[in-house]
Amino acid sequence: MATTPTSDTTFTEDVLQHDGPVLVDFWAPWCGPCKMIAPVLEELSEEWGDKLKVVKLNTDENPETTQAYGITGIPTMNVYQGGEVVKTLVGALPKKKLAQELEQFTS
Repeated sequence: MATTPTSDTTFTEDVLQHDGPVLVDFWAPWCGPCKMIAPVLEELSEEWGDKLKVVKLNTDENPETTQAYGITGIPTMNVYQGGEVVKTLVGALPKKKLAQELEQFTS
């Protein structure tokens, strides 16, 4: 399962109403660290399969959701469960560290 895009209009359905945990990558095309973490998230998404859904939200194109969750720096990755933020990670973390941080949602 690869990462999928979400937007202000589809965020509720894609993330908040999803049955399992969802990792949302808040990113922008001009953000260097966002570009660094993108392939890592793709790899982990493939490895995790259906255990943790990974979606991407372009902060430039979706200001409503970005503001609603107080995202001021990117990349920021929020994990949502039951419609609530249960974990926040900021910055381009190495794959091993990111996997460790998210292990509770993928095992």
